[in-house]
Formats: sequence, structure tokens, C-alpha cells
Amino acid sequence: MSEQFIEEKTFKKRDFSENRLEKGEYELCTFLNCNFSNSDLSKIRFIDCEFYDCNLSSAHILQTGFQNVLFKDCKMLGLQFDKCNDFGFLIKVDKCQLNHSSFFKRKLSKISFNKTKLQEVDFTECDLSSSVFDDCDLRNAIFKNTDLQNADFRSSSNFTIDPENNKIKGAKFTLDTVVGLLTKYNIKIEPNF
Repeated sequence: MSEQFIEEKTFKKRDFSENRLEKGEYELCTFLNCNFSNSDLSKIRFIDCEFYDCNLSSAHILQTGFQNVLFKDCKMLGLQFDKCNDFGFLIKVDKCQLNHSSFFKRKLSKISFNKTKLQEVDFTECDLSSSVFDDCDLRNAIFKNTDLQNADFRSSSNFTIDPENNKIKGAKFTLDTVVGLLTKYNIKIEPNF
């Protein structure tokens, strides 16, 4: 059975949790309000595609290719991005829920997360250098042996980053957010009156 090549097609309100998306390569395709929850997207390649208002929670993405893919207003709980194909991996995330997902050892240099919930996301051993976390909720996100050099956390909240176990040279924080670097020391920081 040969794999499909689908180009410049729009998929609207499709339920791929029941009727599986065909294996193949999708280029310049748009997915609007589609349901991929618990579906198998393994070994499918998405190139220059856009996902709007989609549910991809718990989708299987083993060796899935995401090359310059936009996710906007999507629910993406429990995704294992560490299992994706490395070749050309590049995603943009805007106003999504990515809680409980894993980017373990993923190269995400210069990635931009905008207004996204990243609660309990595993960023262990990631390259997040020069990345931007714009107005993101990082409650219980894991940063361990992570390259955060020149990353921007100025408008994000609820993160805990151990400066001794991560590379943070040049990373940007505000006085309000710098508390996330001191959590492990169990010290009290009070406003100056």
C-alpha cells in the first residue's frame, strides 16, 4: 500500500479518533476543529501545516514529522514530542494546552510558546536556547540539564528553574519572575516598602 501525498487541502470538523488519518505526507494543509484524540499519527509527515481548534490529546506521534507546523487554540495533552522524527522538527504554539507533554532531549532552539499552558511538561535535557515563553503557565514544568541560554521568561509564571542544574546565561526574567530561580533555597522574598 503506497503512502498518500496530500497538498493544500483543508480538513474541517473531522473526527480522526474514529476514522484514522491516512498515512502519508501532508504539505500546506489546514486542519480546522478536528479531533485527533487518542488517534495514531505515527510516521505521518506534516510540512508547513496549520492546526486550529483541534484536539490532539494523547495522540500517538511515534516518528511523526512536524516541519514548520503551527498549532493555534489546540488541546494537546500528554503528547510525547520526544518520540517524533527529528528531521526538520519545528513547531509554533499559540494559545494551546500542552499540559503533561514531553519534549525530553528535543532541540527547540528559538521556539516560541505564546499564551500556552505548559503545566507538568518535561523539558529535561532540551535545547531551549533563545526560546520565548510569552505569557505561559509553567506550573510544575521540569527543567533539568536544560539549555535555557538567552531564553525569555519575562511574561511567564509559575516556573521553577534550578540555576545549578540548567544553563541560564543570558536568560531574561523580571523581578516578579526571578523568584522561580530561588524556590529550591526555601527563602522568603518580601516587597520593599
